[in-house]
Amino acid sequence: MAELLYRLGRFASRRVKTVIAAWVVVLAIAGVGYAFGAGTLSDSFSIPGTPTQEVTDHLADELPDAAGGAGTVVLSTDDGSEFTADQEEALGDVLTGVTGIDGVEDSVDPFATEADRQEQADELADGAQQIADGRDKIADGREQLDAGQQQVDDARAELEAGQEQLDAARDQAEAAGQAAYAAPGLDVQQEQLDAGLAQLDDQQDVLDDKAAELADGAAELEEQATQLEQGQELLELSSGIRLVSDDGSTAVATVMFTDDMMAVDQETKDAVIGAIEDGVAGVGGVHVDFGSDIAQETPSVVGPGEVVGLVVAAVVLVIMLGTFIGAGLPLLTALIGVGVAAMGALAFSGVVEMSSVTPVLGLMLGLAVGIDYALFIVNRHRQQLKEGYEVRESVALANGTSGNAVVFAGATVVIALLALNVTGIPFLGLMGTVGAASVAVAVLVAVTLTPALLSAIGLRILSRKERARLASGDRPADAGRPAKPLAPMRTPAAVGRVVLGVALLGVVAIPALDLRTNLPDGSSAPEDSTSYAAYTTVADEFGAGVNGPLLVVADVPDAVTPDTEVATQLALAQQLAAQDDVVAVAPAGVSADGWTLAFQVVPVGGPTSESTEQLVHTLRGLSPMPIDTASVGGGVDGASVSGDVEIGVAGAASGNIDISEKLADALPLYLGVVIGLSLIILVVVFRSILVPVIATLGFVLSYFAALGGVVAIYQWGWLAGVFGVHSPGPILNFLPTILVGILFGLAMDYMLFLGSGMREAYAHGAPARLAVVQGFRAGRSVVTAAAIIMISVFGGFVFAEDAMIRSIGFALAFGVLVDAFVVRMLVVPALMHLLGDAAWWLPRWLDRILPNVDVEGAALERRHPHADTGAAEPGEAPVATGAR
Repeated sequence: MAELLYRLGRFASRRVKTVIAAWVVVLAIAGVGYAFGAGTLSDSFSIPGTPTQEVTDHLADELPDAAGGAGTVVLSTDDGSEFTADQEEALGDVLTGVTGIDGVEDSVDPFATEADRQEQADELADGAQQIADGRDKIADGREQLDAGQQQVDDARAELEAGQEQLDAARDQAEAAGQAAYAAPGLDVQQEQLDAGLAQLDDQQDVLDDKAAELADGAAELEEQATQLEQGQELLELSSGIRLVSDDGSTAVATVMFTDDMMAVDQETKDAVIGAIEDGVAGVGGVHVDFGSDIAQETPSVVGPGEVVGLVVAAVVLVIMLGTFIGAGLPLLTALIGVGVAAMGALAFSGVVEMSSVTPVLGLMLGLAVGIDYALFIVNRHRQQLKEGYEVRESVALANGTSGNAVVFAGATVVIALLALNVTGIPFLGLMGTVGAASVAVAVLVAVTLTPALLSAIGLRILSRKERARLASGDRPADAGRPAKPLAPMRTPAAVGRVVLGVALLGVVAIPALDLRTNLPDGSSAPEDSTSYAAYTTVADEFGAGVNGPLLVVADVPDAVTPDTEVATQLALAQQLAAQDDVVAVAPAGVSADGWTLAFQVVPVGGPTSESTEQLVHTLRGLSPMPIDTASVGGGVDGASVSGDVEIGVAGAASGNIDISEKLADALPLYLGVVIGLSLIILVVVFRSILVPVIATLGFVLSYFAALGGVVAIYQWGWLAGVFGVHSPGPILNFLPTILVGILFGLAMDYMLFLGSGMREAYAHGAPARLAVVQGFRAGRSVVTAAAIIMISVFGGFVFAEDAMIRSIGFALAFGVLVDAFVVRMLVVPALMHLLGDAAWWLPRWLDRILPNVDVEGAALERRHPHADTGAAEPGEAPVATGAR
């Protein structure tokens, strides 16, 4: 590889115009691809096979109307007064007009909905009054019935007494022998008594009929009362879901989309936003904001922070290289590489679903490594020029030596990022692929365009003093050598450095134990954004949970009918509402076949709160949930539903929680792959067992320290004002995973440039402990500069508008800081000192089978030795007579 790069560098130095033209063409092709192929970026993320996705797919089959996505529109009066009737009517017309947009299923008019809710409450109140009146009438009827019954009973008692008297008179007549004489009179009396009894029997029949009518009326009334009470309780359970604030100054409208929110394209959302904004503008006195589920504010690629980062990088380059031309070259090549990679990636955004973070992540990486990789080659070239190399010879040799290290380092980063595809998470794999492509382009630019530009610049890469000294041939004999003899570090100092470094990293990593992940909600949007305004307004006026309602789906054991629908909904809603942190529950629909019911559940906390996450798990844990509608009074005519109900949870908040957990589950696998990859690569490079172990453990320390810093600032809120964190919350859910790949690659870069020098010194006979100092001294300046540049570039994104980009920028900047300056420059050299010769131990059988990877190109230098030259003419490069 070193020889190939040497020849490539020599070709580029001789064919400057050809190489520059080639990259201009590549840049133009990327620009054309971007112009014709760029699509809309998305702020949403999805993973196939999550519980939320399964429930959403089930809803799409059973309840298509409830399966579509929903967008939030927040309306408020400018002066905080109550909406007028004219404003309510006009806004209702605006919302109705939105339904004509392709992809919009329906819209919810908050004023009409609240009016309907009030009308329903009034109807229920009227019904309750009618039932109370009916009960009073039945009570009056029963009193009248009781009075009539008493009269009949009294009359019957009199007749029975008369019968007893008549029977006694008949007995007396028979005893006196006057039976025949008394019989006619007694028979007349008996007839009268019988007639009276018959009349009473008729009256009793009438009373019995009236009693039966009253009983039927009472039963019917009680059944109506049961249904009414069920309706009232359902209304009470949903009372926490309000669409108009108590003071009447704020309203929340909902736009229902045909497709799931993940599938709704931004063009449809933009059409909705435009239509509503135009309509509201004509109403007057009303302001509108849109939730983050509709409004997508694409993050700006370049902002003040990024510019500051580039300025700092430029200052470091000037200090390191001593000339403005030299400092500008790495910046120029990095920007060209970023332009090619970014536009090339965006050219595919029209055919591939791509998040807005993906190209920005590629830009971060491409810019940072592009500057660093060019710096390594430029720095080597400058050193060789100062040693008397001819320009083209130096360019070729720098490309074959430092360029070889750049290719190896870049390949390590590329492999680590491509390994993100093993997680099986599509959007994460795409991020890794775009990032890997950006790094690959940066490597190609470094080993092709950089040599060409160095050849075109010639000796102007050196300062005037350096050129003058070179032209005069007045080069110090100790040029390139240490100013004083080197000595190994003291062992107690090495122990102290290890203890201090590990303790420091351990303390910084402590917050990582409290890591919580999710996707950012509207609360983390820029404070001047419409998404932030919508989120905070809803949270203040209606409660935080309204920003992230859950959709609960219940599959019942028996199909509900009109007779059992309300009772079944109530029985389910009561159990859902009984869970902790539930504010309200409202029925959201019943499938056509009656086997599936949907409910809207409003939690106490916002979509990213810990209580909402716990509630999602609690609701899913209810399945299978037993119900019996008899417990709430049953259905009409005693109809009932009983058995176990299967519960599922969906919604945006639930989906984000599922994605976070899926990513967390994939992290150990990916971390294991990266650690294994690290060990293999470093064993091959350093031909050692313990050095790769030390380097890999150092990476693990850096990783968890970086996570600890992210948690402390973005989740706990430490130094929130300094870093512009106005709403601390969970960490971006894919940050821990993406950080593994990127930080691993960068950490291996620093280990490579420092460790290879130590290995080279040891291989040339230096004692192990002295070799550590020599290698460290040789590589510290360029690694320091490279790390500061990385930190500056990544740090520039810490103050970006987008919350996701801010946290990624900080994690990378802080990770590079602790890895380069604590792990690679403090802990690792001290550990290698303590290990001594053991650091370079390698089993003989492994030494025989390992390939000889000449990362620094030492063999290339031996094949192309430099022959010193005499003084060159002013302004001309010395000619190396021994160069090949």
